[in-house]
Amino acid sequence: MPDLKKIIFFMFMALNVISSYAQDMDHATEEPTDLMNSNGKIYVVMAVVIIIVLGLFLYLINLDRKMKKLEDKETQKTK
Repeated sequence: MPDLKKIIFFMFMALNVISSYAQDMDHATEEPTDLMNSNGKIYVVMAVVIIIVLGLFLYLINLDRKMKKLEDKETQKTK
């Protein structure tokens, strides 16, 4: 089992190194945010992110309400 932990740790560290090389943009003349902002696409991306987050919150609120109803029914049955 310790060998598995060592392998997972090594893979995690290797992926960290690869991702740090991927973020090195010496050859790029513009920053990625400047590119998106100049085209106006940053607003589309932000709108999509906000819609996804709001959808998740609404889903969680709806799920919480359903669970409360089920818990209330269960407590009424046991009384």
